[in-house]
Amino acid sequence: MFHVTKEEVQSILSDFGLFEPVEAITELQRYHYEKKDPLTREVRLILKVDRQKAEPVVVRFKNEQDVTRDLIEQQSAFAHLLFENGVETPRQYQANGCFTQWVTLGGYEVIVTVESFVQGEIHIVEEDTAEKTGALLARTHQIAEKNGVHVANPVLFDPLSDNDLFDFAAFCSHEAVLRPLAPALYEQIVTAYETCRQKLFPFKAEPRYAVQGDISDCNLYKTARGDIGLFDFNRCGDNHLYFDTVMQAVFESQLMDYPVGYDDKEKGKILAAFLRGYQSVRPFTQEQKETYPYFVAMIRAFWSMDIKWKENSLCQVVEREDWESARAWLQEIDRRLRERPAWPIEEGKEGGNGYAEKGDRSGR
Repeated sequence: MFHVTKEEVQSILSDFGLFEPVEAITELQRYHYEKKDPLTREVRLILKVDRQKAEPVVVRFKNEQDVTRDLIEQQSAFAHLLFENGVETPRQYQANGCFTQWVTLGGYEVIVTVESFVQGEIHIVEEDTAEKTGALLARTHQIAEKNGVHVANPVLFDPLSDNDLFDFAAFCSHEAVLRPLAPALYEQIVTAYETCRQKLFPFKAEPRYAVQGDISDCNLYKTARGDIGLFDFNRCGDNHLYFDTVMQAVFESQLMDYPVGYDDKEKGKILAAFLRGYQSVRPFTQEQKETYPYFVAMIRAFWSMDIKWKENSLCQVVEREDWESARAWLQEIDRRLRERPAWPIEEGKEGGNGYAEKGDRSGR
């Protein structure tokens, strides 16, 4: 297992121009790759380093498949640009003019970065938090677009590719049994999905720019002034800004932690608040507003939790050969595709968004 000593950390910090003595080291995150492969040299370790008479810093060590120093350099440079333009985010430190360094420790070669430590991590999302987060996202988009920033890395929220919200491909993987089960209904679903998907194509022609890529409760913090900040650019990459906005808004309203008692209607208000905050900085076009119902209907219909992850998801009931439940899922998917949600921040139309509650997304 990868380990690092206080002396080694002190040496690393010196390379980054930080010479204050190290007082204590705390692990914030460690990926245990060796559980699957005892001989692996893959590493992801994040440390908080307390220093004498100086603010603490975060030191990240990484050596993972498909992660290059050039990629982390690009991600760190984008974070630094946001910081320089007034976005609340940790300061990125440099060594020899770079945000990254290769270091060999205990037989492991790892890429190292150093950034300031921030407090106030957000764990509960409410309307005010969502609105401020939407405005924050818009500011990052403005900066990326104005400066022509690009980061060559896949993102979590690209609706025209693999993504973390919905999965049409998983639905199609069971075509051999689902189509004969209800031929007309299956064909209707596929046709409706393609109609929704086609609505997104005009935005595909627009330039892609760097996005933080994972604005979630574990990557957000609140300052003493009440401002919202973001950290962790691990999933930073290029995306179409409209795609990133809508999918981040849906993520914010469905997959975070909320005050006790928040129901579907309250989560709908979070979605509207996020988009309202974004619009206050970067107004939506009429075309974007008109595309929204199709975009969200597509996400809702093939919501990954309902399609493949829950015990009673479509894929699970098909594998159990529970054909009655499978037919019910086809009917539900068809309903979600047809019941397209209105743009939520015009004419006071704020409210439920048609999702099940977190932890029970069966749609029933």
